[in-house]
Amino acid sequence: MAKIEDTKVTAAVVERFLQDFLDMVNLDVAIAGAGPAGVTAARYLAKAGVKVAVFERNLHVGGGMWGGGILFPRIVIQDAAKGILDEVGVRLEQTSDGYYVADSAETVSKCTAAAIDAGAKVVVGLGVEDVMIRENDRIAGVVVNWGAVEMARLHVDPVSIQAKVVIDATGHDSEVARIVQRKIPRAKFPTQTGGVVGEKPMWAAVGETEILNNTREIYPNLIVAGMAANAVFGSPRMGPIFGGMLLSGRKAADEAIRMLGRA
Repeated sequence: MAKIEDTKVTAAVVERFLQDFLDMVNLDVAIAGAGPAGVTAARYLAKAGVKVAVFERNLHVGGGMWGGGILFPRIVIQDAAKGILDEVGVRLEQTSDGYYVADSAETVSKCTAAAIDAGAKVVVGLGVEDVMIRENDRIAGVVVNWGAVEMARLHVDPVSIQAKVVIDATGHDSEVARIVQRKIPRAKFPTQTGGVVGEKPMWAAVGETEILNNTREIYPNLIVAGMAANAVFGSPRMGPIFGGMLLSGRKAADEAIRMLGRA
């Protein structure tokens, strides 16, 4: 076995990441959040030949899937979303009630690996803290910084990533939509308040039904997906059933592809 040299290991890490990062400076689609909706959207976009990257503030992907329900690492999906997990080889067990149960770790791992295999870039530890705007306040990209910098409250300037379309898949907090609402006074979303309404208490049947309608462009070049979509439009949360999240990610990809056609 060849002798291991510490500095060459360092050089390999730095050189390869810098190469990848420089390639991400200009994207077709930037996704904030590597939960089920964000990773699914990335996979379908990459399969369609779209240049896409996902930025996740935490040092892990998968969002709420890891914890399943009350730390029981199993998630539930309904029949409408079964095909999305079948495509990436997740093993599903059908219940007597017609639901499907999946292992959380297997689902996160296979969904993420499939997105990367399709050509998407997934970066952990790097979160979206702002958006870029251009003429008429249209969204033109995202502004990113290391999650550790934010946690330590260090005064370190972020950097910008240009993107033709941005997808907010940040979950319950709908972080990108709230940034737009806060920083662009003229911004109006297609909700009854013109801004982020906030999610309602749990009602899975309604939340799972409404999430697809909520997954759409809410501001020029900005799509909301997953729980971010339900939070923006004031729909209920759903608990450990994730079919709607997966379907929302697929719809967000379709919407982004449509929008890229007009770019």
